Amino acid sequence: MNALPVLIIVWAIFTGLFLALLAYNSTLSRYEESQLFLDGNKAGYEQSHTTIVGKINKVLPYIRLTGAVSAVMTVLVIAIYTLDAWREIH
Repeated sequence: MNALPVLIIVWAIFTGLFLALLAYNSTLSRYEESQLFLDGNKAGYEQSHTTIVGKINKVLPYIRLTGAVSAVMTVLVIAIYTLDAWREIH
């Protein structure tokens, strides 16, 4: 049995999850800028900014993990496909 179709399905799941997490991170940080709040009048803005940065920092490890798994799976799928093609030629 060839494992390539199963690997492609697993790769598609991880890549889709990676892209979904990137889209979520993008929507969180769309209007965020690096800001420094010096006066106490804008405490609401500072709290909102802190909340968004906390959410971004919480999602970031998952983005890195799914991206790394997706990259490794890409290399693995290409290697197996190339190996199967090489065996068919010879």
